[in-house]
Amino acid sequence: MGEVASLRGGAEDTVWAVVASVGKTHRVAEVYASRMAALADRTWREQQVRAYEAFLRGARQPVPHYSVAPIRRADLPRKWKPLPALGFLRGQFA
Repeated sequence: MGEVASLRGGAEDTVWAVVASVGKTHRVAEVYASRMAALADRTWREQQVRAYEAFLRGARQPVPHYSVAPIRRADLPRKWKPLPALGFLRGQFA
């Protein structure tokens, strides 16, 4: 029975994604096996953004928002790579 569930994309196929959003653009920043790990990463990323918030506003760059959501591994883009917390500063968000 376990093999049938994994072939159908059961719970084993679901991970927790930290999603970075700027305007209408959303990008999976990182994935974790547990929701707690994803929440901890989201908190850390929000702290990093807060540290640079004055700079971002002065440069008229949008401030990213981070959220956590379940996602199937199959829904990740083929060439997906983790997004550094401040990757949007180096044009890595797009």
